[in-house]
Amino acid sequence: MSSVYRQSQYVGEVAWLGVSLAGTGLRSGAQEALDLGFHGVTGARHEGATRPACVRVRELYPENTEIRNVRQLTILSEEELEGIAQDIGLDALDPGLLGASVVVRGIPDFTHVPPSSRLQGPSGVALTVDMENLPCNLPAREIEKDEPGHGKAFKRAADGRRGVTAWVERPGALRLGDKLALWLPAQRAWAAEG
Repeated sequence: MSSVYRQSQYVGEVAWLGVSLAGTGLRSGAQEALDLGFHGVTGARHEGATRPACVRVRELYPENTEIRNVRQLTILSEEELEGIAQDIGLDALDPGLLGASVVVRGIPDFTHVPPSSRLQGPSGVALTVDMENLPCNLPAREIEKDEPGHGKAFKRAADGRRGVTAWVERPGALRLGDKLALWLPAQRAWAAEG
């Protein structure tokens, strides 16, 4: 029997960690470490095993229908953030303005890693990629508050570089500097379309 996952050659390094607290808006505050449970991060905006359906799944469920929470975390790429910053005319872009949970460096084309990929850390913690996190206007508003005149360009600049949403498959600690091994689903690309 062949393996369902194969370890890729890529290992990302945790460059930034943050928590967007429930009830405080999108912004996330920088952290040295995250204690990740099956529910995500205690007290975080996207904490929980389930969540109410939102606009992102409106074609599937009526708003506020209870569904599985596959967006406990927002994971971004340091390299992609640098590209967004450059395109909107900033020297750097604070990941907290985007509500980031984790920023990794060293995995190319990170936003497009296949859904169901795993990022596994040294504590055994495993994060499952749900899908690309499409750009929206919420980060643009936060950027505009801190950097007037730059937020409007965010949505276009972030297209294809907004990172992924993810959920905790195996709980554990995650710290700045930790290495995250990228595991990919061992399947061919879907050929039904095209």
